[in-house]
Amino acid sequence: MYDVIIIGSGPAGLTAAIYAERAKLSALVIEKEYISGGQVVNTYEVDNYPGLPGIGGVELGMKFREHAEKMGAVFATETVEHITIEDTVKKVVTDQQTYEARSLIIATGAVHRKLEVPGEEELAGMGVSYCATCDGAFFKGRTVAVIGGGDVAVEDAIFLARICEKVYLIHRRDSLRAAKMLQEKLFSCENVELVWDAAVEEICGEDQVESIRIKKLKNGEKAYLPVDGVFIAVGIVPNTKEFCNNLEMNEGGYLVAGEDCAMKTPGIYAAGDVRTKKLRQIITAAADGAVAAAGVEEYLNSL
Repeated sequence: MYDVIIIGSGPAGLTAAIYAERAKLSALVIEKEYISGGQVVNTYEVDNYPGLPGIGGVELGMKFREHAEKMGAVFATETVEHITIEDTVKKVVTDQQTYEARSLIIATGAVHRKLEVPGEEELAGMGVSYCATCDGAFFKGRTVAVIGGGDVAVEDAIFLARICEKVYLIHRRDSLRAAKMLQEKLFSCENVELVWDAAVEEICGEDQVESIRIKKLKNGEKAYLPVDGVFIAVGIVPNTKEFCNNLEMNEGGYLVAGEDCAMKTPGIYAAGDVRTKKLRQIITAAADGAVAAAGVEEYLNSL
């Protein structure tokens, strides 16, 4: 019986493990991947984590993991299939065995929805990005494309317009879904060109993004746009539906928890990108991990 089981070993899960060990709690971290770090390991260079500008994503993930291991955290590389709650006992069933704990921290993160087009996976981190605030600075004075029509896509385009020479905003429809205030700001950016009724069919380049092939949906016309970067903002998918069906989620599949990371069910906490929150960044995920671990300690002391 563990004091806490932490599911996921991204920045939130690993920080939770560090703080759990500092509190002298018996903790187990379950991670289905063979490398820790979560989404950060898919980022070539991280430029917005305080004190470590320009660090590689894999290196940062390894530093989180090494810190947790140094503190004494125990890891299991297994896939969680479902969890059950029996009063104060939480059971975590994996593809290999069943674990029991008095509390849970779910830090399984979220993944960016993909376009699923040729070149996207091959050029990820080499011009293809899913986070303008993370990677936009690398494209200062260059030409980029943003894909999407919601709030995030428009916010990304506005942000990039401040530092890039030219920004294409490519949307499948003839109107944006973003808030009207954001649209007004976007339309005032002189270096943003909107490409309506268009879908990206291919992201082209050898060792880095060189262009994108688009198709006009109304007439089938195809064209190539020369760009140095592609920022994909077509939604985010939380990693919850596989095993969290008995927990409270919103319509988007995010676990419902406030800034204290506590869920409705006592003893269960959601930390990082998997929970309902406004800003999903490495630093906010790490903060959630610390908050969740502190909440676990308080909860266990109350039993």
